[in-house]
Amino acid sequence: MIHVIILGIIQGIAEFLPISSSAHLIIFRDIFGIGASIPENVTFAFDIALHLGTLLAIIVFFFKDFLTMFINGFTKGAKDKDGKLMWMIIVATIPAALAGVLFEDTIDKIIRSNYLVIALALIIMGVLIYLADKHFKQNKEVKEMSFKDAMIIGCSQVLALIPGFSRSGTTIAAARTCGIKREDSAKFSFFLSAPVVLGAVILTLLKDGTISIISANLSIFIIGILVSFIIGLLCISFLLKFLRKNDFKLFMWYRIILGIIVILSILF
Repeated sequence: MIHVIILGIIQGIAEFLPISSSAHLIIFRDIFGIGASIPENVTFAFDIALHLGTLLAIIVFFFKDFLTMFINGFTKGAKDKDGKLMWMIIVATIPAALAGVLFEDTIDKIIRSNYLVIALALIIMGVLIYLADKHFKQNKEVKEMSFKDAMIIGCSQVLALIPGFSRSGTTIAAARTCGIKREDSAKFSFFLSAPVVLGAVILTLLKDGTISIISANLSIFIIGILVSFIIGLLCISFLLKFLRKNDFKLFMWYRIILGIIVILSILF
């Protein structure tokens, strides 16, 4: 149960900070042994359950924003700024949704246990996030985005299928290259994660045996979801405040150091 709580904390932190939650869950379980005692047939469903906890954190934290978007999106359409934002989220979700349905299982089998690829993805994306933030202007707010911006950000999210790249990291970096403000880039990344995670949760629940796995391990699923939900709420608040005055250098160095640690653990 202690390992379940630790994994919930890791998910709550890594889902919203641009450091890759999937890579952290794999690294801490497979390399550091945190949660290694959880049966193999349970781990995938449990990881999705942790993502459900962070999805609930997004819905609670941005509930008013989502409500306004949905109401205006269906009543006023793209002519309204909030309504337009809802349709841009839908547009930006399409590339990742298609890629996930077509390639997620294949990528999962090939890369999930390839720690070198995960380590390199951590390092490379860490540098790219920092460079994108440093070299592109920050002048647009999230409601001033265009559908072209949304599509670019949505396409970048496809890279997040590879553990280590980070869904929040790739989308924030792409948003910065589109000239969107630092804090607003993170906010759109959070908005964009909701339909993607919801889709992953639904697809997992539809798989044979998932419901029986959950019912047989109900306590760890409930604790994992609850912990990732609470930590997720705290991390959303932290990142939005942090980015008002700080850049992504801290996350770049963290990703580089973690990537090097993983590479060294493979070699030695």
